[in-house]
Amino acid sequence: MARCERGYLCEVCHDEVAEITDSDLYLSYIVGLVDSRALLARPERHIRCNPVQAQFIVDERFAPVAVEGPFDKRNLDPEYVRSQEDLVTRGWRRLQEVAGLGIAISDYPLSEVRPKG
Repeated sequence: MARCERGYLCEVCHDEVAEITDSDLYLSYIVGLVDSRALLARPERHIRCNPVQAQFIVDERFAPVAVEGPFDKRNLDPEYVRSQEDLVTRGWRRLQEVAGLGIAISDYPLSEVRPKG
């Protein structure tokens, strides 16, 4: 992960990802796409710098993201789109709340994707 005096840098736009609430990496972790070991190894991005995932966030506090081309959710199976909108939106909402909860990173993921142990 590219860390410097300014914080974690987005691999797409090269600006700082200053807040966890704007982290595509942590959003991916919360929804179960990335495991905890990858948090230190994977590059960071802003949520909006990953429009393919960001398009599935459906919340009045998040301006919609449109994707053109084969990964545009309007071109995908409606059932898949509904399931992704549910998962990624719940993940984004969880991401917004975890920063202020004072909980362990292992408790960030949604309950259904949290490792059983």
